[in-house]
Amino acid sequence: MTSSRTIRRRELLQAAATALLLAGCTPSPSPSPSLTSSGTGDPTASFTFATPAPPIALDPAVTSDIESWRVTRQVLECLVGTDPETGAPVPALATKWSQSSDRLSWTFTLREGLTFHDGTPFNAAAVKANFDRWFAFSPQFRASHPGLAFTAVFRAHADQASLSLYKGCTVVGEHEVRIDLSQPLTSFLSAMTAPAFAISSPAALTSGTADVEDQVSSGTMISRYAQHPVGTGPFRFRSWTGGSVVLEASPDYWGPRGQIGHLSFVVYDTPQSRLQALVAGTVDGYDGVTTENIESLVRKGFQVVRRDPFSVMYLGMNQSVPLLQNDKVRLAISMAINKDAVVKAYFLEDTKSAFQFLPPKLSGFNTPGGFPGYDPEKAKRLLSEAGYKGEELPFYYPRNVTRLYLPSPEKVYADLSAQLTLIGLNIKPVPVEWSDGYLQKVTAPGDHAFHLLGRYGSYGDPDDFLSPLFGAKNGEFGFFDAQIFSKIERARGLPDGTERTQAYQNINAQLGSAAPAVPIAFPISAVAVSARVATYPTSPVLNETFNHVTLSGS
Repeated sequence: MTSSRTIRRRELLQAAATALLLAGCTPSPSPSPSLTSSGTGDPTASFTFATPAPPIALDPAVTSDIESWRVTRQVLECLVGTDPETGAPVPALATKWSQSSDRLSWTFTLREGLTFHDGTPFNAAAVKANFDRWFAFSPQFRASHPGLAFTAVFRAHADQASLSLYKGCTVVGEHEVRIDLSQPLTSFLSAMTAPAFAISSPAALTSGTADVEDQVSSGTMISRYAQHPVGTGPFRFRSWTGGSVVLEASPDYWGPRGQIGHLSFVVYDTPQSRLQALVAGTVDGYDGVTTENIESLVRKGFQVVRRDPFSVMYLGMNQSVPLLQNDKVRLAISMAINKDAVVKAYFLEDTKSAFQFLPPKLSGFNTPGGFPGYDPEKAKRLLSEAGYKGEELPFYYPRNVTRLYLPSPEKVYADLSAQLTLIGLNIKPVPVEWSDGYLQKVTAPGDHAFHLLGRYGSYGDPDDFLSPLFGAKNGEFGFFDAQIFSKIERARGLPDGTERTQAYQNINAQLGSAAPAVPIAFPISAVAVSARVATYPTSPVLNETFNHVTLSGS
């Protein structure tokens, strides 16, 4: 446990850090006249941002990796964007939209006069080509990408069309499309703001053989298109070499072009290396601030921008392992974990312990949660009642990486492993380099009994958390509960309101009783930036595009 003296010291440091916070979600002040701030001139500034890990693939429809989406958000855009303050859907590639009275069709009016970065036109046919591609993903392709966003949102693809919530995309006019659904889906418009539904150039998808994965990246097979995305965003892709991605401002961007003409994302895979690079002036900012470097940042006067919590870090359990099919064993594991101790030791101040999988700001959040509290003695009794005989349980955890929902993986693993050992479990450590395909290994079927992972929300609806995690059987948890699956499916179609909120609250309670995984924390994440930065556009859903970074005069 952390001592009271240490806690007090951290509180003081946090107070100092708060005084240095940038107004990340507020409108940016006018920049210095010496720097370009809008589309009235060419952006000329160079900007280097340090990231904790390299992207896996730059095709956002295929990967949900945070670092991959960080890059593709700059290059590709969705039909719908998010308001930086409220998170509400706002116009992006679509200027307006309407829903049919039966809630089964959405019609989008598209922005006119736009071209993709390869010079081809953005129009209704291009939108349809993207939806047609996602719908047509083959069973073999889906098997190698268990976390596809299209599958999570629409349930099924063209080979199982009768099971899919998606019916089709129709070109109504050159700049108008209609998306038809087989059932109402309340989160549909919000889901369209997720990076996975960004619109790529159909010509680039074809020339890059986007669905033929014959290249290797971070232990994962990817396509040539996933090495060179083409969209309509504020930046266009230039290069991706090792741990560095280089972008440049798009000369024809329809929105505010900002001040940054040359943007680099460079990997520094340890908290200390990112801090040192910022202090040395090698980078202008970095993500993945941890408890280890918050003190140095505060003492050296760097600005720290915190995001509202919109992720959940959890201990995954795989019911493909026979022992974990026993409800008493899973509940014992849930009761064995002192979440408060883990949160205080390894997460940024104001991170809260989690007793459900929905972050607090989402409708459906249960104040009491659903999972049992810390009770190691009862956990031991449940294990004994379950007849546990000391079977070895592989525990996978990532090495040499910082995730925004998991700042110190090795330390969190060591703590959780020790707590599980104390109730009598026989833990086998299985460290895996993040760059060696960790994400693929723990989300696909395998021998992982336990693993560390998290989910970062990409849009503001409970469906974005519960449906991908527990709406159907998957390789990550091997969890099957027809009643919970049915309840999640029903809640997805309920109109916003009390009934839908209560439905998700009931699902949370039932998940707590079933314990298919154990929520640990709702992490606070933060960005550190140099004095050169006047404002940084933080977003709880990470919709942070660098044409909205404003720089101080030099």
